[in-house]
Amino acid sequence: MDAPEIVVGLDIGTTKIACLVGRKTDHGKIEILGIGKAPSLGVSRGVVSNIEKTVQSIRAAVEEAEAKSGIEIKVVNVGIAGQHIKSLQHRGMITRDSIEEEISQKDVDELIDDMYKLVMMPGEEIIHVLPQEYIVDRQPGIKDPIGMSGVQLEANFHIITGQMAAARNIFKCVHKAGLEVSELILEPLASSSAVISGEEKEAGVALVDIGGGTTDIAIFHDGIIRHTSVIPFGGNVITEDIKEGCTIMQRQAELLKTKFGSAVTQTSQENEVVCIPGLRGRDPKEISVTNLANIINARMSEILEHIYFEIKNSGYEKKLIGGIVVTGGGSQLKHMNQLIEFTTGMDSRVGYPNEHLSSNTNINVTSPLFATGVGLVAKGFEQFELLKSRNEKINTRMHSQKNKGSFFEKLKTFFDEKVD
Repeated sequence: MDAPEIVVGLDIGTTKIACLVGRKTDHGKIEILGIGKAPSLGVSRGVVSNIEKTVQSIRAAVEEAEAKSGIEIKVVNVGIAGQHIKSLQHRGMITRDSIEEEISQKDVDELIDDMYKLVMMPGEEIIHVLPQEYIVDRQPGIKDPIGMSGVQLEANFHIITGQMAAARNIFKCVHKAGLEVSELILEPLASSSAVISGEEKEAGVALVDIGGGTTDIAIFHDGIIRHTSVIPFGGNVITEDIKEGCTIMQRQAELLKTKFGSAVTQTSQENEVVCIPGLRGRDPKEISVTNLANIINARMSEILEHIYFEIKNSGYEKKLIGGIVVTGGGSQLKHMNQLIEFTTGMDSRVGYPNEHLSSNTNINVTSPLFATGVGLVAKGFEQFELLKSRNEKINTRMHSQKNKGSFFEKLKTFFDEKVD
């Protein structure tokens, strides 16, 4: 089984669509060969709302990435997010026939496959089944049961679900842009693999990815994902507030936010004023920097309250030694860490996607804006390594059944039938 030379990540966001082309170096790091970026015109709050506009934006981003990397793009790893994403905890169990035989990968796969058969609400499907810990003959706390003896194999699972329609629309857009989907990956999982180290996941950390339309949260403890959620607010609502509060145009509001915006009001800025040109011969408009900071602070505090509620809700608030890692476009607001620490009382840092990046990467992708894109590339290589090690284990015994129950396989079949 040959390693894929190139993996492409396609981040379909609310404000931008980013396409990143990456390859693995000899040292196991990822080198980004090319990046394409286009304004996202058909996506609102992480969900596709206009197929044609989204297809055009995907094509524009992919063409730019192809031109910069000199590689023809056919297959992509796509991220999924949006308000419809939910997570739940579940325990599964299988009883094995023989105590003599060791627990094999086949048994673990059977247990995971069973989880895909859970009955969901109408229109919902399971996207990811993530094992947290295994229990063999009532002995808990086992991270890898393969090779052990036992009759009863149980596991606690973190299950992520999403709306079938939202996922189908993503597939439809990617197919119409002339591409094939390799993996559908939850965006906070992708971002976490780009900005958080294994040590932090072990210690306990909350990843907060503040995008344009949504804020994604993923909580890790003991190296295992414990909680995920998507809040339907992001940087765009702040831009809307500035537009309304200062009665200026959307484009001007966005520029004001990125250039002069601050998450905390500072006394030193009391007399500072920004001048904005007026419309068609009208007088220029003067906007106080303090007033701008007050508008941003009010909305950002609200978003942080939602984030803090989710962290408390997970039950891991007191166990997160690593505190909060904030990434995405929203993390670039000035004094963001101060506001997070003031609101939650937890340590915080801005996450830059350089966890797996090689020093050869000339392109500037170390901005938190590209955390999801870099993560999707990293996840692509990770999935391949996982598949390779599984296949090696299985080949020593016998061929395992393919994961037919998975949501991803169903979608693939659905689209293959359509194409036929």
